[in-house]
This record gives sequence, C-alpha cells and structure tokens, in this order.
Amino acid sequence: MAAIGTLSVMSICTRCGAEFGCAMTDGAGEPCWCTSLPPAVAVPQEAVGCWCPACLRAHIAAHPSPPPATTH
Repeated sequence: MAAIGTLSVMSICTRCGAEFGCAMTDGAGEPCWCTSLPPAVAVPQEAVGCWCPACLRAHIAAHPSPPPATTH
C-alpha cells in the first residue's frame, strides 16, 4: 500500500474488482508478489491493469505454459 499523507492506496483488480496490495504501485523497494508466480502468457487483450492474487493464480492454473522445447 502506498501512503499518501495519511491515506493508503490499494490496487483494484481489473477482473473482479477486489482490492489488493501491489509493490509496483506502492513504490516498495522489493519485488511485487506476482513476480513469484509463473508467467501468464495467454492474458486476454481486455485485461488492462493488474489482477489480484486469486484471479492471477486462477488464470495461470487455467492456462498452463507449454513445457520448454527440448533440443536433440
């Protein structure tokens, strides 16, 4: 959460509307929680902005990344 004066700023999930903390928006000196998750490559075009942990985890689970290509 970013502190502006005495107010805290929360991110709003563009998928479900839930409030959640995002290190990118609050200017934290540490990586955001989402960097510990696998990359989500098939994110819909209408998905603008961040998703909350529950929505991002559900999307990743529903769209697993293909296994890495093997070389012969």
